[in-house]
Amino acid sequence: MEPLKEARNRVEGSSSSDNSNGRSSGGGRRSLTNCLIKPPVKKNTIPIDLKLRAVERARFAHQVVEKRRLIKQYKMERERQQKLEEEEEIKRLRKELIPKAQLMPYFDRPFVPRRSEKQPTVPREPKFCIPRHKTIKCCRCHAMT
Repeated sequence: MEPLKEARNRVEGSSSSDNSNGRSSGGGRRSLTNCLIKPPVKKNTIPIDLKLRAVERARFAHQVVEKRRLIKQYKMERERQQKLEEEEEIKRLRKELIPKAQLMPYFDRPFVPRRSEKQPTVPREPKFCIPRHKTIKCCRCHAMT
């Protein structure tokens, strides 16, 4: 708040000196803008140690690579276990299941198809004439009639 008060005091003081002869000059505006310039922002007090950051970043990258390698190894181990379990189950099912032979068809009674009891269909002639209500109507046809 104090810098703002100081800036106002400077502006008031410069405007009174400019207005001594009753006229305002263009210089008053320049001094007004110069007085209202914001003070510089505080500098970053935290020192940036790029070497330390690079070491930490390399350590982090190494951890990421190691974690991905472990995940991949875990997946491969899990797939191998699952494959072994499936093979063991297949072996167990093959031992437990008793193969059953298919029954032989009876060849002593040959198959004779029976005649259908339904009436045969009656063929119909196709209709090539188009009924009048289904004809396509156009302007020329109505103009001639």
